[in-house]
Amino acid sequence: MLTRTVCPGRRRRYAGESAQRPGFRTLWGVIRRALAAVLAVLGLVGLVGLVTVAWPAPAPAAPAAPAAPAAPAEEPGAVVLLGTGGLTWSDVTEEDTPNLWTLLRDGSSAAMSIRSVETNTCPVDGWLGLSAGGRAAAARPPGPGQDGGTAAQDRPCPAVPEVTGGAVPGWSAFLQAAEEKRFDSELGLLGRTLADADVCVQAVGPGGGVGAALPDGRVQRYAPWSADDLVRDLNTCPVTLVDVGAVRDPDDVADGEEADGSRADQVRAVDARVGQAVAAAPGGADILVASLADAGRTERLRLVVARGPHFGPGRLESSSTRQPGLVQAPDLTATVLDLAGAPVPSTLGGAVLTSDPAPDNSEARAGDRLGALVDYDLASHEVHSLVPPFFTVFAYGQLVIYLLVLLVWKGRIGSGATRLRVLRWLRVVAVCAAAVPASTFLANLVPWWRSPVPMVGVVAAVAVFVAVIAAVALLGPWGPEPVGPMAAVSAVTMAVLAGDVMTGSRLQLSSLMGLQPVVAGRFYGMGNVTFALFATSALLLATALSSLLVRAGRRRAAAALVLAVGAVALVVDGAPFWGADGGGPPALIPGLAVLVLAVLGIAMTWWRVLLIAAGSAAVFATVAVLDWLRAPESRTHLGRFVQSVLDGGAWDIVVRKAQQNIDILLGNAPLTLLVPAALLFVIYVLARPTSWGSRALQRSFDRAPTLRAGLVALVVTLTVGFLLNDSGTAIPAVGATVAVPLIVSVVVRTLEDEARAAAPSRAARRS
Repeated sequence: MLTRTVCPGRRRRYAGESAQRPGFRTLWGVIRRALAAVLAVLGLVGLVGLVTVAWPAPAPAAPAAPAAPAAPAEEPGAVVLLGTGGLTWSDVTEEDTPNLWTLLRDGSSAAMSIRSVETNTCPVDGWLGLSAGGRAAAARPPGPGQDGGTAAQDRPCPAVPEVTGGAVPGWSAFLQAAEEKRFDSELGLLGRTLADADVCVQAVGPGGGVGAALPDGRVQRYAPWSADDLVRDLNTCPVTLVDVGAVRDPDDVADGEEADGSRADQVRAVDARVGQAVAAAPGGADILVASLADAGRTERLRLVVARGPHFGPGRLESSSTRQPGLVQAPDLTATVLDLAGAPVPSTLGGAVLTSDPAPDNSEARAGDRLGALVDYDLASHEVHSLVPPFFTVFAYGQLVIYLLVLLVWKGRIGSGATRLRVLRWLRVVAVCAAAVPASTFLANLVPWWRSPVPMVGVVAAVAVFVAVIAAVALLGPWGPEPVGPMAAVSAVTMAVLAGDVMTGSRLQLSSLMGLQPVVAGRFYGMGNVTFALFATSALLLATALSSLLVRAGRRRAAAALVLAVGAVALVVDGAPFWGADGGGPPALIPGLAVLVLAVLGIAMTWWRVLLIAAGSAAVFATVAVLDWLRAPESRTHLGRFVQSVLDGGAWDIVVRKAQQNIDILLGNAPLTLLVPAALLFVIYVLARPTSWGSRALQRSFDRAPTLRAGLVALVVTLTVGFLLNDSGTAIPAVGATVAVPLIVSVVVRTLEDEARAAAPSRAARRS
């Protein structure tokens, strides 16, 4: 039975010292400390909440001081959007695509993420996405085989339907597919918003009809593509959507789909139609050319370029990505509406495109912009294909390290004479493994994607930074201390990630463990993987430093240090202008509270547990509501979730996010398959001090008094992060890639010291 009495022995156990307790009561202690998380830092929550939620959102511009957008015209002008598919900036040359080159030279350009519902985006998906201003896709026909169970990207793309009788055939099937995918996209939003604003829209070609359709599938005005009638068709309405055809790569399309000629011939044909449409467009019109689809099964960044009164020579930018020269497909819907003088719905995921002007439209500057855009696409494409093999090798490599640790603990590797050497080697390997995540971000300081063999280039870059970080951790004055390398690697990892998000998330973009532009999940700030690494490093750094202070008898100073590290981590992670992470702080706060309570030796009682549970729910709800009270364009996903509750769409979000976690958990990633077992095992070891795992750790706990509490805090944060975030399954797995090797380094150092102390006695016995 729990009592209100807090005895000295219990205080020592909460601080992670050598006192032990039977299994059930210790397990309950772990659970109570997890539930007690928010109470200890309610004051800190209030402070961080003011910073992360109530702080005024920055103006919609990229962090790297982008230029202000051009002043709008007094009256909305004509807008012509030329939609294609399958084109990348690598296809554009002055000789082969003169019309696209001219637009690049005289207009503003960017690489564009076109990710829709499926992994790859079909031409009809791109036009449906333009219509909805969000993710939408047509149902794919069954794949080969009796069950038709192939992945979506391996199924042929459905044809873009031609408008018949003033409506898009099969529109009801598109609506059904959108409802089943639960992405809360409203097909026909573009056409409806223009109609409500009394703006006429003309569609030319099948894709134009799909993009301009109203929610019921009807199209205001439609004309098939005809070079002879382009002048009439493009000068009928203020807004015109034109389908100039898509490129389908014969070497990349799915079985059952055929390409119309070679890729090079298709590119030249699309460029010729672009030239015809530009020549026929009304004078003074803003012309946008956008590649809305992939060329086959392979997903890539695609091209977009704009020219007109609002878009002179320069670079396109969007506040939705905060990355100079990188935009996303929903930005097109917002931009067309804005240029046409129609209101931009707050529910759109995109933002109005602006132009960062170049000094001039010289051929040389156009060539430089093209090189940068090709680099964007190349880095994104190469790293995306390297991520699965990297995580596979990294995961199994860590398993090998854990097996070695087990064999060393059991005395199966290393005789008495060689044990010290084996332990030294194992410690170096563990520290190097922990340095890998930070090194994957630092590797983007060099253009490894330009290497003839990108895999070799990125591995070499990562290896160099791993060697530097490991040398700093092991050879510095803190190296001999058991928690020294833990503090050093954690500090470097935390500094790299914090510095990156504070300067625009450039290192994360297209990195092995960072943000993938082709996935279009997030373009800046703290994603799930980054948060897992950042939070783990913050907690381990606080654990290592507080251990030194507690060992010196300075508990209050240790608690203050934990709060200081935690405050920095919370502000960097949650601030909308840096990490912009809505789900991170609610997961990090409980872990910090567990560590603070343990350092101070504060125990829990039944009534405190109930109070903490209620307080946790209240704080989370308060933060979400405060976020919802901000302007719609400034909300994080917490505020948007509150709005979805009010709109009745919350259940779709919950189901979709749960399905994402299940898909990741049951996928082929070896890292995520180990998550449930790893969490249960760690909790079991921490809750049962008599188990062999805790006995092996106990001597390290004696030398690092807050290590056990730090492990409990880490488990709490990673578990809460797993439960609160979409695709949260990756959070515990990624956090373990830093935590477990560093914990191993602490234990191995303890065993190393014991082996060194035992060596003289063995030598004396032999003599």
